[in-house]
Amino acid sequence: MNRYIEGADRNQVTLFPDRLEDWIDEDNPVRVIDAFVDAPDLTGLGFERAIAAATGRPGYHPAVLLKLYGSP
Repeated sequence: MNRYIEGADRNQVTLFPDRLEDWIDEDNPVRVIDAFVDAPDLTGLGFERAIAAATGRPGYHPAVLLKLYGSP
């Protein structure tokens, strides 16, 4: 996911707040959405902006936005 706005690493341990992984239960539906969206090739599915432009301010990766749309 280069040339996109990057979030913090989920596995990075800090003093506060805790890791995001510690806040979400193992059986939470969000984990299914996360795994499902990371699996397919978004360019092959017809997402026009899955390849970032070389100019301008970087946007968010389409997979990240799709995860937000699909989360409960």
